[in-house]
Amino acid sequence: MGTWNSRGLRGSTLEELINRTNDSYREKRLALIQKVPTPITPISIDKESRHITLAYFEQKSTVDYIGAVQGIPVCFDAKECRASTFPLQNIHPHQIAFMKEFEEQGGIAFIILSFTGLNETYYLPFDAVYRFWRRMEEGGRKSFTYEEVDKSWKIRSHRDMLIHYLEQIQMDLERRD
Repeated sequence: MGTWNSRGLRGSTLEELINRTNDSYREKRLALIQKVPTPITPISIDKESRHITLAYFEQKSTVDYIGAVQGIPVCFDAKECRASTFPLQNIHPHQIAFMKEFEEQGGIAFIILSFTGLNETYYLPFDAVYRFWRRMEEGGRKSFTYEEVDKSWKIRSHRDMLIHYLEQIQMDLERRD
């Protein structure tokens, strides 16, 4: 297995923090959010250890997390960025399409983005992500910068909720009313 910052494990630190936060939300009956497993097809299995040694991804995954917060459907993806510029190639067209359709059905879609070098994490509402995406499609920048992120969406830690994003969902809901 590679090091934690190898390409295949890049988001694992942020995802672990989110998973722990989601466990806390569930225990407190605030939200029920699940990690969406990536479907794989095993090719080779070690008979002694019964571990999968080779597999391929069956299909493109939609988003990392899906669930409900107090009856409101939510979906989001977790992304990490070491630099102060986030390449939009790290978001896939099928993810944008899914989040757009999810919002059209009355849900809330967003990205949790950790600027690891700055030790700051932000909630990016789907409309902000979609604005950057459209700019790229129209021939503009293929990334967005830390400076372009609205700092009022910064996510804080609170006790056992290490990535306490419910406050930002509340902000998102209030601005939609």
